[in-house]
Amino acid sequence: MLRAGQNGLSAGSSGGASLGSLVKRGSVLSLLTLGSRVLGLAREMVKASLLGTSALSDAFSVSYMLPNLFRRLFAEGSIAAAFIPTFKEYLTRSQDREAEIRSFLSGILSILTFLVSLAVGLGILAAPILVLWFRLEDYRETIFLTRLMFPFLAFISLAALFQGILNSLYIFAPSGMAPIVLNLATIGCAYGLSPYTANPARSMAWGILLGGLLEAAIQLPFVIRAAPRFGFTSLTRAFKHPGCRKTLRLIGPTVIGMAAYQLNDLVSTMLAGYAGRGAVSSLQYSLRIQELILGIFAVSLGTVLLPDLAEDAKTGRWERYNERLTTALNIIILITIPVTFFFLSQGRLLIRLLFQDRLFDEESVRLTYSAFRFHICGLLFIAVNRILAPAFYAQGDSASPTLAGIISFGVNMLLAALLAGPLRGAGIALALSLAGAVNTALLLWFLRRNHRIALGGILRSSLGYTLKLTAFSVAAAAPVLLLRSRLNALTFGSGRVAAYGAPFALSALIFSAAGIALLALSKDKQFRALLNLLKKPG
Repeated sequence: MLRAGQNGLSAGSSGGASLGSLVKRGSVLSLLTLGSRVLGLAREMVKASLLGTSALSDAFSVSYMLPNLFRRLFAEGSIAAAFIPTFKEYLTRSQDREAEIRSFLSGILSILTFLVSLAVGLGILAAPILVLWFRLEDYRETIFLTRLMFPFLAFISLAALFQGILNSLYIFAPSGMAPIVLNLATIGCAYGLSPYTANPARSMAWGILLGGLLEAAIQLPFVIRAAPRFGFTSLTRAFKHPGCRKTLRLIGPTVIGMAAYQLNDLVSTMLAGYAGRGAVSSLQYSLRIQELILGIFAVSLGTVLLPDLAEDAKTGRWERYNERLTTALNIIILITIPVTFFFLSQGRLLIRLLFQDRLFDEESVRLTYSAFRFHICGLLFIAVNRILAPAFYAQGDSASPTLAGIISFGVNMLLAALLAGPLRGAGIALALSLAGAVNTALLLWFLRRNHRIALGGILRSSLGYTLKLTAFSVAAAAPVLLLRSRLNALTFGSGRVAAYGAPFALSALIFSAAGIALLALSKDKQFRALLNLLKKPG
């Protein structure tokens, strides 16, 4: 049972729509997410060291992906699209809202527990059938790992509910800390339990399970202090509750849309299974690097943006809504365009630095880089989608992102089937990036149906800024490419960190210096606002 604390039910002030407001409120979460993504990358480095791109590595990747798929369906997507906007309505009511909130949260907890428990049980029973579709070499081990990790879904779904409650109350730090403990638990178990398990994949699987439990546990004290007391209620009462029914109505199309999006990963992985040994793992390594960048910026911005957009939409403050959305998109462009060009020029070096080892050999580097160069080209579209989707959820519109997701899923599957043969894993990565671009175009098209959203002004601002940053990024990348061979020769033959880390760091410094100089000379508004924000104390 949970009880209210001194923090009460304060939902916080909406604040301004300025760049400073968004950055300040997202900075703590971004730092925590940075730590989480770096540790996530460290987890992949551990996996690369212990498993490489072997058949056992493919087995672990598929086994972890399956409960993760259901997590995103039942937990993360539903929380963002349905729970937070509905919960915000209860927070803005003035009369007897504590009793209403208690009843609503108890109903949501009961329904979530029932659905997730059902999914876990079915997943464990159906593991042999689910795994059969992937055509992996180590079929029996994949079944064992899948069954071992499926209860992770239950723990992480509870953690997602806690995150939704806290984020609605403008408390972001605990949900930022939660993935950190997941990665630490996985890394710790990978080394600590390996001597006592049949193989390193099983020790990592135990770490995933422990980490999911800790993700929920670390947020629980904050929920106890911030929310009214709530617990389980009967399923009959829960399904009859008007707030729960509204949430479920919103979740319905969201789950379909999220299913389409997540099936991209599922079917892509199945196609990669036919592309030969190592294709599945190389795609996962490539995606982990991409997720590091996305998690730091796009996910953090989308998380802090949704409660504000929901409040603006509910209160009819559309001018502020448009300002927030424009600002968030420009921040994403300022980050993702330069990052894309830099990693296109230095991607292979980064992969060597992060993963190359005895089991992660030259062939592993080649496979991973062939996928990564196409994944990174889709970075902007995926990041923009993480900002545009909350713009719909804030209006209580989950149908539009759902339709966009279904169409882009169809595009991805068609392209992946066509490109997987000639390009193998690289073709699957290219298909995903192109499908992301289609999804962005559809979301923008659907956004125009709301006449209160100044889409024309938003597009003019974003497209102009994109062209400007593209030109600057090409110019900043030129000296890096010209000096690449000389930088690589400085530490050739040294250990991995020196041989690859030093040239990578020097290239990053040269690229950053050139880019910052161009932004300063052009008196870029976003860049100047960031500088002014950094100069302010506190």
